[in-house]
Amino acid sequence: MKKTPLSYQERQYRRVENSGLVSSVVKMAETDLHILSPQSVEDPALLLVSAVRAHIEQYIRAHPAFIDALVPLPMDMQAPEVVRQMLTAGLQAGVGPMAAVAGVVAEEVGRGLLARGIDEVIVENGGDLFVVRKQACTVAVYAGESPLSGKLAISLQPDQMPAGVCCSSGTIGHSLSMGSADAVVAVSPSTPLADAAATRLANEVDGKKQSINRALALAGEITGLTGAVIISGDRLGAWGDIELVRL
Repeated sequence: MKKTPLSYQERQYRRVENSGLVSSVVKMAETDLHILSPQSVEDPALLLVSAVRAHIEQYIRAHPAFIDALVPLPMDMQAPEVVRQMLTAGLQAGVGPMAAVAGVVAEEVGRGLLARGIDEVIVENGGDLFVVRKQACTVAVYAGESPLSGKLAISLQPDQMPAGVCCSSGTIGHSLSMGSADAVVAVSPSTPLADAAATRLANEVDGKKQSINRALALAGEITGLTGAVIISGDRLGAWGDIELVRL
């Protein structure tokens, strides 16, 4: 299935309402982050992006198979921490480690900002989020042409954070997906795992009702995943400790 690409201006998932936070955009090569925090953070975030990308790129140069693997790779205890996180997420979700790259970048930048004294932060990387807030917040689910797109959101409470909220789609964007879901959202305390799990679950959805049920059953088998939402056409499925609200 051919996907619908999204330009920056068309990225509905970057719409933010009533956050009370300051918006920063940080870009480096393929990395394009939208960050919400109490103050502008472009400079420290750019340094953090540079550092995490350097670790991943250096590892890929030494291990070329890492970038193209579609199945889990063995753990490498000699790898940089950020790469070990990706390998772990791939092993847990049953996908290649690059399925966790957007999530790991979002989380590493977010945690780096927290370590610098920023007490609230949301880092969005291609629709994948690392979220730390002192108050409850809602994350709307964008699902392309589905009639359910923008009609519901996931509610996150402060005790659920830090949280990774990641989305995969078979109909929107450029990321590889073997399925046809309009949106699969995975939630976990680990953003790399949420990213990898969203990819794995989206691969299972072929547009039939049975495939949604199969994917939700699989979600329950992924250690560390706390919730999942699947939208395919006019069908919706959800699993786990997750609160959905209407918009």
